[in-house]
Amino acid sequence: MDTARRRLATLAGAVLLALAALLFAKAGDGAQRLFAALAGHFPYAPLLVTPLVFAGIVWLTRRFAPEAKGSGIPQVIAAGRAPGTPWSNGLVSIRVAIAKFVLTVAMLASGASVGREGPTVQISAALMVGVHRLLRVPISAGVLIAGGAAGVAAAFNTPLAGVAFAIEELAAAYEQRVAVLVMGAVMIAGLTSLGIAGDYIYFGAMGDTMKLHNLLLAAPLAGIVGGLLGGLFTRAVLAFGQSAAPTIAAMRARPIAFAGGCGLVVAALGIVTGGATWGTGYETTRLLVEGHGGSIWFAPAKFVAALATTLSGAPGGIFAPSLAVGAGVGEVLTEFFPQSPTGALVLLGMVGYFTGVVRAPFTAIIIVSETTASRGMIMPFFLTALIADAVSGLVCRERLYHGLSRAFLATAPAADEDAERRS
Repeated sequence: MDTARRRLATLAGAVLLALAALLFAKAGDGAQRLFAALAGHFPYAPLLVTPLVFAGIVWLTRRFAPEAKGSGIPQVIAAGRAPGTPWSNGLVSIRVAIAKFVLTVAMLASGASVGREGPTVQISAALMVGVHRLLRVPISAGVLIAGGAAGVAAAFNTPLAGVAFAIEELAAAYEQRVAVLVMGAVMIAGLTSLGIAGDYIYFGAMGDTMKLHNLLLAAPLAGIVGGLLGGLFTRAVLAFGQSAAPTIAAMRARPIAFAGGCGLVVAALGIVTGGATWGTGYETTRLLVEGHGGSIWFAPAKFVAALATTLSGAPGGIFAPSLAVGAGVGEVLTEFFPQSPTGALVLLGMVGYFTGVVRAPFTAIIIVSETTASRGMIMPFFLTALIADAVSGLVCRERLYHGLSRAFLATAPAADEDAERRS
């Protein structure tokens, strides 16, 4: 009976979170279109609207749902350390999931450089936990991992990436029974998403390959540049939260005003770049992958916009912005390899920078290959990702999400810490 209830909870949770991910995607896209229409009619309105929304959302988050701040992945990692406890359940509650959904959509409606994937991980873990609690099935780390991994699969329509992300990022100790639970949840969520949204390719198809001599130069270069920039992004984010420097401490002491300042930076960058840096960056990334070209200034501008949004403390993910920055890095590489296919270089940049930020090379490889149908580039992706991971580790030893999870682990009561040590 217990086994049947556990399987039913996994099935119901996976279907529910897939539906939530699709609804989240539609709401996010609608919010971006709304902001684009506003900026189209009133080109300088973002200079007022974006800072006010940033400040307002950070105030709401801190006041009513502090567990919903930032990406959402650190919360799932932290919750997995003491699964089933009141503190852990509070990080992935339905109330927090609703707040995450609404606040992230509101951020997208203000032009913020955020993604949906990290928030989808937290929302999906919350739904999986909620269904298990409803059916009175014990909450284990595997339940959280399965929910989070299935969220990645549903958000990107990439089932293999969901499994890879679970192994690399969510699971501290990966066990066979957890593997079965994860793959079951990912498969169900993926099939639900596939049945409703169809077999779409997120960033467009790219069937180009590179000549060996160009590949042996471009792939390591993409890994070095991506790892360096990704490591700097991680170092800046973690340093802002941990540094005792007077200037940074003063900024942290005025979080609402600081968030407004971050919003002003994001608004100004969007105006200067013609709106390219606002939002998730999906459309710009797709154009670059398909070889339509773009400005070499897109990568640094999107980097700063994503960093400002992340530092603001507002809800929102970094997966999509990181892929967009990486696409911009690849576009810069086309200046050095004019004879190579533009799309192939763009994908190398995406793998390199994403790996540099997240430090999950297999996840980066699979996400990019699944979202672009670029299976002929798998080996170059491996070379780029492994180099990027090594370079990023030299720039910043601590991994981004695990470093951010420490802030949530610090709030764990003694009883939950004891539970963590026993697990």
